[in-house]
Amino acid sequence: MSSAFSPTALRPRYTGRFAPSPTGPLHAGSLVAALASWLDARAQGGLWLVRIEDTDTPRCVPGADQEILRQLACCGLLPDAAPVYQSQRTAHYQAALSRLIAQQQAYACGCSRKEIETVWQARAAQRPRHGELVYPGTCRTGLHGKTARAWRFLTVFNRSNHAPDQQNIAGAAIKNIAHTVSWHDRRLGSQQQDVAQEVGDFVLQRADGLWAYQLAVVVDDALQGVTHIVRGEDLADNTARQILLQQALGYATPQYLHTPLVLATDGQKLSKQNGATPLDTSAPLQALNAAAAVLQLPAAHGSLGDALAQWTQAWLLQYRV
Repeated sequence: MSSAFSPTALRPRYTGRFAPSPTGPLHAGSLVAALASWLDARAQGGLWLVRIEDTDTPRCVPGADQEILRQLACCGLLPDAAPVYQSQRTAHYQAALSRLIAQQQAYACGCSRKEIETVWQARAAQRPRHGELVYPGTCRTGLHGKTARAWRFLTVFNRSNHAPDQQNIAGAAIKNIAHTVSWHDRRLGSQQQDVAQEVGDFVLQRADGLWAYQLAVVVDDALQGVTHIVRGEDLADNTARQILLQQALGYATPQYLHTPLVLATDGQKLSKQNGATPLDTSAPLQALNAAAAVLQLPAAHGSLGDALAQWTQAWLLQYRV
């Protein structure tokens, strides 16, 4: 037996995932993300998981999870383990939130959306970010008689695990507090975002008690051992917030790759909200070829298995880890 040291022995096994929300069947846009994440895992000889992100229960459609799994199976995209449901993992999210509270990295917020809008009306130079207002930090120093509605992450918390001086940040404009997160996207290249200025203290648990996407996805990726995240480009804006949470909770940061989007006729991302039709799996190779074209992969012919094998090789050449 060779005693030579192999650095690959210390690397965690590649684990990727596809994480749809069961708000309806898959459509052409969601198949692009599913195919890309599956190909990345297969090209690296890794695991591919499916996670059903059903924390936003009012938007979930009964039976949509099973339809999604059926559509994936029809396209030959089979996970390597039974799907995980976020709705069954609330104890993990509560434990993470409790840890952040204990570390003074999360605080209760009593602000309504109307109150946040009122604050920014007095700061006419500020503009909504992606239709959402940057949180002005109103409740950082306490609720001041308000009833707690949500829990927020304190973006100005420094990396030395010491809370900032509340007197120094009280009333401070977010634009004066820099907390830039930098990362590399395997397709988009170097990325960075000043979360405090561009997003503000973001929600971890909503006013209705439901868990926010940012916290749930970070906890699940860590506990499932996800090493590589491949998802749609519309989610790239979430990455900096998720990296901050990973750092705060002591989790490793995965590698990221954000895929091109399928656009609707109005130029917006194709979605169920703007009329995306359910994916037709009666001709799976045709549907997969359309998704492959968006990913700039060559057209494939023959059996479904042969096509997936061809795309796996093409993906490996295009996106080596």
